[in-house]
Amino acid sequence: MDELLPLVLQLTKPEQREGVLLELSKKRESFPDLAPILWHSVGTVAALLQEIVSIYPLLTPPTLTAHASNRVCNALALLQCVASHVDTRQPFLNAQIPLYLYPFLNTQSKSRPFEYLRLTSLGVIGALVKVDDAEVISFLLSTEIIPLCLRIMETGSELSKTVATFIVQKILLEETGLNYVCATAERFYAVSTVLANMVQLLQVHPSVRLLKHVVRCYLRLADHSRAREALKTCLPQSLRDSTFAPHLQNDPTVQKWLSQLLATVGDAGPDAASTTSTAEMTQSSFGDGPL
Repeated sequence: MDELLPLVLQLTKPEQREGVLLELSKKRESFPDLAPILWHSVGTVAALLQEIVSIYPLLTPPTLTAHASNRVCNALALLQCVASHVDTRQPFLNAQIPLYLYPFLNTQSKSRPFEYLRLTSLGVIGALVKVDDAEVISFLLSTEIIPLCLRIMETGSELSKTVATFIVQKILLEETGLNYVCATAERFYAVSTVLANMVQLLQVHPSVRLLKHVVRCYLRLADHSRAREALKTCLPQSLRDSTFAPHLQNDPTVQKWLSQLLATVGDAGPDAASTTSTAEMTQSSFGDGPL
């Protein structure tokens, strides 16, 4: 505590902030009370938000440097501590601080500074959803987090895709999240299309870690009657056959989930996907109206 308090106080001094951000982010695991102290110290959260908004002008056009990315990611690492802590998670949400990160998630540059920025921002959202909390999911559903995650699931690096898919998985595991995605054909189609595209890409570039989250998303979607009906015809064939079997030999958990998924969804039927588009199949399963 004697070491921590002076460091936190230095965050409010612009000339000392960069060095302190680096030191605190490196030592954050050593300070169990870091999150409450950051949250309740006068001016500290404002200083962290100042670091975030100062990066906005570098997003469009994309001129973010590695140095600037590293600095703001150190600030984001401290916010992740606040998002993770049981005593500061709810105030963090009440202040709607995750919204400050959405411009970072909305970037599309594939340069390393931007990829690191997106990944670290996803880490903050991932810390929120890691603990099963219905209020967290309700907050996220009131924002644009699902479209942002879906874009990253298609275009990000493997690690960013994995974290983004984990976030969508945790949203789906909450009943309100599953009902939200399955409330309309359009929402289900958006999610299922991205998952199907990921499965197709995983055939070329296998990643058991990423496939695990994709299969879990499908398995959870299958818990909903309308989604289950749609998946009978739009579940990728490569999940039905033995395409991924060699990669799953050492992961009984994914094998179990995949078996459960296929047992729940059932057979597609002969030539089911050859005569009807995925969008049409989804629309026929969901109808026109919401739940």
